[in-house]
Amino acid sequence: MRRAVVAALIIGALAASVRPTAAQAWAPRAREGDVTFVTQTIDHLGRIINDDTRFECCGTTNVAIVADVDYGLSSRWSVSASLPYVFAKYRGGPPPPPPDPASFLPYPEVDSCHCLHSGFQDLGLGVHYNPLTVRRSFSLMTSITYGNPTHNYEYAGEAVIGFSLTELGLNADAGQRLDFIVPGLEVDGHYGYTIVERALDISHNRSNARLHAGYTLPSHLGAHLLLSWQRTHGGLRFPTDVEPYPERWTEFHRLLQDNYFQAGGGVSYTVREWDFSLSFLKAISGSNTHEVHVYTVTAGRSFRFPR
Repeated sequence: MRRAVVAALIIGALAASVRPTAAQAWAPRAREGDVTFVTQTIDHLGRIINDDTRFECCGTTNVAIVADVDYGLSSRWSVSASLPYVFAKYRGGPPPPPPDPASFLPYPEVDSCHCLHSGFQDLGLGVHYNPLTVRRSFSLMTSITYGNPTHNYEYAGEAVIGFSLTELGLNADAGQRLDFIVPGLEVDGHYGYTIVERALDISHNRSNARLHAGYTLPSHLGAHLLLSWQRTHGGLRFPTDVEPYPERWTEFHRLLQDNYFQAGGGVSYTVREWDFSLSFLKAISGSNTHEVHVYTVTAGRSFRFPR
């Protein structure tokens, strides 16, 4: 009964979006790894500005197809790589008239044509070290990640495939299995500080934190809860720091002081070496950010190289 109650609470609450392989607390074994294929759709429904006020605008759909690989070099060291291919299309109209806070913005060709744009985005690489594992019930993982644009793609507008900025991330992930409370229950947390390439000499590094709870039934069906938080250190407030400066009108998308709290939920299923998951994520609150709905499907498979 206790297990059924916990499962019902987690399934009925919020669920997890994709947890990239590079951000997991559990290290792969030496000569073992995982390859994960992700399809993610992000619907931009509007903006959330400084005082948590929401308004409809900027309707855009982005679809990403991502291949992510994580491989264990030893019992403590692992490496990862990921590469997304992104499709983007603007569904909205031109900037609205005053007094709308976005009325001053230009209407770039990437949006006004209502075309479907696509391309490879940013190559991600990571090196991970597992300094502490306690009886396979607790794990601490530290990592350094690097992201670099694959080419000089368009970044000014809504229907773009990315921000075309180089990033360096310093991360820590901790996971705890709670089988001694409820068999199949697990929690893990993440914190990362990302140093982002400056544009217009404006600093906009960021902190990200995430809390994940998962429950797996004996039938290999699982349910997940995810809470996600971001705080930008610096950046631009919209429209206060954008409207008076015309040189920022095409740059502000990638320089916003983008702060948010998001939550989501989903289910997963494991069969032999394969893991499958479906999830949903949405913005709960924030400032200078998009109101989004995120739908994600993943298929991952473990592999092992013989000695």
